[in-house]
Amino acid sequence: MPLIESLVEKLQRHPKRFVFPEGSDPRIMQAARQIVSRQMGVPILLGDRSAIKQTAARLSINLSGIRLLEPTRSDDFEAFTARYLSLRSAKGVQLDEARQIMADPNFYATMMLAENRVEALISGATRSASSALRPLFQIIPRQPGVQSASSLLVLDFEGKGVGIGGVLFLGDCGVLPEPTATQLADIAVTTATLAHHLTNALPRVAMLSFSTRGSSNHPSVERIREATRLARAKAGVLGFEIAIEGEIQVDAALDAATALNKGVEGPVGGQANVLIFPDLNSGNTASKLVQIMTGANSYGQILTGLSKPAAEISRGASAHDILGAAAIVGCQAIDRVLLYGN
Repeated sequence: MPLIESLVEKLQRHPKRFVFPEGSDPRIMQAARQIVSRQMGVPILLGDRSAIKQTAARLSINLSGIRLLEPTRSDDFEAFTARYLSLRSAKGVQLDEARQIMADPNFYATMMLAENRVEALISGATRSASSALRPLFQIIPRQPGVQSASSLLVLDFEGKGVGIGGVLFLGDCGVLPEPTATQLADIAVTTATLAHHLTNALPRVAMLSFSTRGSSNHPSVERIREATRLARAKAGVLGFEIAIEGEIQVDAALDAATALNKGVEGPVGGQANVLIFPDLNSGNTASKLVQIMTGANSYGQILTGLSKPAAEISRGASAHDILGAAAIVGCQAIDRVLLYGN
């Protein structure tokens, strides 16, 4: 079964609340309609209620089951403002500024996530990545032991012989431009953890480089080796198995014959399902190239390392892409015992 369909089924058993800061965007409204129709939970659209209703009427989108919310007219606005002020007063934020900030739907949606009014947030459809990420990084704490939040992209090749039933998890393709070895280790472990949570499969993590197992001693390669060592140490305390190989070239990570020729044995060579890129240039470029050249379905960016589920989607995302991202972050919010019974 395709990944997103399996996640939709899980949400039908354990529905969640989703907030969309850009509620008047037609793609968001179409995805929200699908969330309701497929019984995944309750979508909450932020924005001007009359504008959303007018757009819905023009596009014949049924708003039944979809909640509309204007931040400045909500019952929580003053409480959220006070909470934000308590978080940021040390940075010089004053009350009037806090009110202005909380009127921004991205900040309001993030506070809804922080205060458990919703379980998942999906933003980025109409605004820059920095506008979507800034509230999350200011308000949502990181997971214990994680130095830096990052992101992953899910590529679904619909059953082709790569990854987990055709699904690859790629990190980081959207947040950290030049991650340190410690940050790369965090990226590897948090990406692998989410892959395991969504699929219950063994994460096979490839720490990518232009070198495989010592074919180069360039300083950038040494960083990958150190990141691999740190990632293995972090993975050892998680309570489930993660296979990590590094440094390794992408052909040896995904093609069994190449892995054999390059002397890469073990569970990752030719079988990787989690690809960790050495920097944002390589990750972002490679992921977009693959999407364009193959037509693979892509979902994300999914934020990793944060204590709450959130996605920062592309401004070029379709309604289908948005629904997939919502399914992923919604299932992040489902306890593993409910997902798999262990």
